[in-house]
Amino acid sequence: MDLLFKELQEAIKRGKQTVILGGSPDNMQKISLALSEHDIQNDCINIDDDLALGRVNILPGALSSGFENFDLKLFVISLSEIFEVKKKRKRVPSSFKEGETIVFADLKPGDYIVHKSHGIGEYLGVNTIKADGITKDYIKLKYKDGDILYIPTDSLDNIRKFIGAENSTPKINKLGSKEWEKTKAKVKSNLREVAEELIRLYALRQKTTGFAFSRDTTWQKEFEDTFPYQETDDQLRCIEEVKKDMEKPKPMDRLLCGDVGYGKTEVAIRAAFKACMDQKQVAYLAPTTILSEQQYENFKERMNEYPIKIEILNRFKTVKEQKDILKRLELGEVDIVIGTHRLLSKDVLFKNLGLLIIDEEHRFGVKAKEKIKEYKNNVDVLTMTATPIPRTLHMSIVGMRDMSVIYEPPQNRKPVQTYVLEYDDEVIKEAITKELERNGQVFYLFNQVEKIESKANFIKKLVPECKVDFAHGKMNGSELEEIMEKFIKGETNVLVCTTILESGIDIPNANTIIVENADRLGLAQLYQIRGRVGRSDKQAYSYITYRRNKMLSDVADKRLKAIKEFTEFGSGFKIAMRDLEIRGAGSLMGEMQHGHMEQVGYDMYCRLLDEIVKEIKGEEVPLEEKDVQIDLNVSSYIPDEYISDSSQKIEIYQDIAICKNEEDIENVKDGLKDRFGYIPNEIDNLFKITRIKNLAKLKNVLKIAQKGNNIIYNFDPDLFDSDIVSKLIIKYKSRIKFSPSINPYLTFSLNGEDVLEEVKKFLEVL
Repeated sequence: MDLLFKELQEAIKRGKQTVILGGSPDNMQKISLALSEHDIQNDCINIDDDLALGRVNILPGALSSGFENFDLKLFVISLSEIFEVKKKRKRVPSSFKEGETIVFADLKPGDYIVHKSHGIGEYLGVNTIKADGITKDYIKLKYKDGDILYIPTDSLDNIRKFIGAENSTPKINKLGSKEWEKTKAKVKSNLREVAEELIRLYALRQKTTGFAFSRDTTWQKEFEDTFPYQETDDQLRCIEEVKKDMEKPKPMDRLLCGDVGYGKTEVAIRAAFKACMDQKQVAYLAPTTILSEQQYENFKERMNEYPIKIEILNRFKTVKEQKDILKRLELGEVDIVIGTHRLLSKDVLFKNLGLLIIDEEHRFGVKAKEKIKEYKNNVDVLTMTATPIPRTLHMSIVGMRDMSVIYEPPQNRKPVQTYVLEYDDEVIKEAITKELERNGQVFYLFNQVEKIESKANFIKKLVPECKVDFAHGKMNGSELEEIMEKFIKGETNVLVCTTILESGIDIPNANTIIVENADRLGLAQLYQIRGRVGRSDKQAYSYITYRRNKMLSDVADKRLKAIKEFTEFGSGFKIAMRDLEIRGAGSLMGEMQHGHMEQVGYDMYCRLLDEIVKEIKGEEVPLEEKDVQIDLNVSSYIPDEYISDSSQKIEIYQDIAICKNEEDIENVKDGLKDRFGYIPNEIDNLFKITRIKNLAKLKNVLKIAQKGNNIIYNFDPDLFDSDIVSKLIIKYKSRIKFSPSINPYLTFSLNGEDVLEEVKKFLEVL
């Protein structure tokens, strides 16, 4: 902390605009005293609303941590740093890591939802209910025959948005009937056939004996130390998971999922190096020629100090060159071969293949996938993707596949600023000019080969100072290579191209991308294309355009809204789920499963399949977690003056409801402070109720309700331990009454303290 105050004194001397966010008036006064104790004079401290230059400005508000902006000469410190409230924390909730995929940010009245106990209903909105001076928010749902169900916002973890086939209208369930349970049982019965096939394939792979790679060599450590960047914690974890799989005697089949530009290639490079250390060959399968060229250069650059022979096999190579590479590959004279689907041809033979790395498997055709399936039986396979297709995501959720995920962006990376708009020459001109003024480069995506040259000429006329070139997949290898080489070297600064740039091209100086006729592209495709920029510490810009006055189809409109919405880091999972929602889930397990998914929605379908898979494998199926009801006389809601937008409210309620531990809670709190400022008491009560709910689950308490000055605790009759009662009576004497009915409960009288605090303390004693 002393170092922080020294930095503060330096900032004052240098005339920086210095701000401390202190939250409440009491905290602001405490900060003022702390500054005085560290020799910062009173005349240097300002607690007024207006900012004063050359002074320390203590203002209301909150951030999870401070920052410094050198351009604005601004130095911002948060309250938590002054009083060392908390340590630095990872910002990924455990619920997300465990595969929670609910996305409520765009839930609108009229949308369908699935409640795990009551089935499919219609979402009507958020209702604020006031009674006896207590205010709470509820999610209002409509069921068959107009029945209404109010869901407390702390129980949002019990509902999911209904995801089925596009434009489908699911059957609404009847509240209080057995209909939902019967539907689930029927779907589960029909799923058994599918699950048995999955289990057969999984069991086959488990029984197959593969090559167990040796532990890391000294060379491996030395090689990894030459990586010029600081690895993120997630990268290191994924590298470790891949290595452990490789060291096992069964063939690896691991999916590596990480957002565009998150460092998946380095994980693959280290795995390849490990394979080479055991004299095994490596094949790297890339979906495009351009990407294979770039990865070839990446591998060569990283391994140039080591005696590892790397070759490339794609259409840029002549027939003679290809024959030579194939011959040396069969003789074992090539250690790593990088290429396109050409690698899957019949004439490609390996002497000792040990590892197959696949970049974006869903980009390959049916025949290629069949060949890949053959490889998976006896060699280690690492599949990399930035936007997992729904089937892949689903297979990962139900444990049919091992998965590693990189959640953290590299240091100093900024999200891409995305604009979705009608095409306008003036906007395009300004976007290109703005990028050229900072010596950057521009990708211009125009997906019509026959008109691409005239489009390049048009850009040249529009912005005369730019150096334009164009590229498309029908060009011959040497021509395309030359164009890309010129762009990489900066000899051209605007590249008009087709979707050949979709996968993996990495040019850090290109930080503006313009997409024309974006409504013709898929969501995952748009996401990948946008990922070509923003791969350095510069702010990147993406202009997603569609033809002026064009009536967009409903699907295209949803795609464009989604690409605009998902600009934050780590959106790959959300994109995959939204893509599933837009395209429909019918093809997930084949057409025969279409109807089954329509009956229960995608999420419940996955849950039921997961259950049946466990049953067939003879594994214990965990009992469905019983919901805990909390009904205490405290106001717990998000005030309109804090967040007015109902869709944002639902998103926050969801984030709070799925918190499973203190780390999750603190992460959500940090996010709230950063987005909306100081957290009011009503929202703080929501966090306290979440803590109580998590404790109640551990103590087998199903309901906690307040009646006047008493708190009633209802226990799960199947798990109730009667021995605890005598201990509680000894401790609390006359304050406790026990009712040993079929559903046992305790009545506990309050002693006037804070209700939430008393309930929490009581549960801790249980």
